Amino acid sequence: MTKIDALRRFLLPCISPPSTTTKTTTTTKKRLSTSLRDDLDYPITINQEPQIQEDQESSSPLSIPNPRITLTPPRPSKTMVIGTIFGNRRGHVWFCIQHDRLSTAPHLLLELSIPTHQLVKEMQCGLVRLALECNRSELNSVPLRAVPVWTLNCNGKKAGFALRRKASEQIRLMLKTVQSMTVGAGVLPARFGSSSDSEEIMYMRANYEHMVGGADSESFHLINPDECPGQELSVFLMRT
Repeated sequence: MTKIDALRRFLLPCISPPSTTTKTTTTTKKRLSTSLRDDLDYPITINQEPQIQEDQESSSPLSIPNPRITLTPPRPSKTMVIGTIFGNRRGHVWFCIQHDRLSTAPHLLLELSIPTHQLVKEMQCGLVRLALECNRSELNSVPLRAVPVWTLNCNGKKAGFALRRKASEQIRLMLKTVQSMTVGAGVLPARFGSSSDSEEIMYMRANYEHMVGGADSESFHLINPDECPGQELSVFLMRT
């Protein structure tokens, strides 16, 4: 019996592991699972919050700059034309615009109701502003230079009316007579053009700067020659 008991004591530990080893293994597993839970819980909560804040900041309308579109107004076009102011000494004033000085067909011809002597008196002051205005709504679709009737103002004062005209034979002959002249002033003799009731025709011919501000505004500005820089003369066409 003593030998059998000795064999049991020797072989039993080899067949079944001691209980302490099992406990150690279970405790190790518990510690491992606990450490995994700690690693999964805290990093998720810490890493997700900044990401959410970054998404909110990127989606915030304040972070997106509002583009500003600036529209520059169109610049007025400028061309050079030849302008002639003429009229009988005891009559009224005509204003003629030509693109080609050799052509006797004017691009624009206006008959102004202002007397010639009054315009000469205004020009002696050195500054003349002739403003032609049209406020008739039925003429809004008509080209500006095709408007038949204008209200005339001279240096801010009412001076009657202005009418668009077609060049007569006498006016064509006058333009042909002065076509060799680009800048100058003078007087054509009486009975010019074989007209029985004609008088002396006073004229002033010069280059003008034609400015187109839009469909409802144009202007003509006298370009002074070098020998007389003091004269300022402008003609405005405006539709209101």
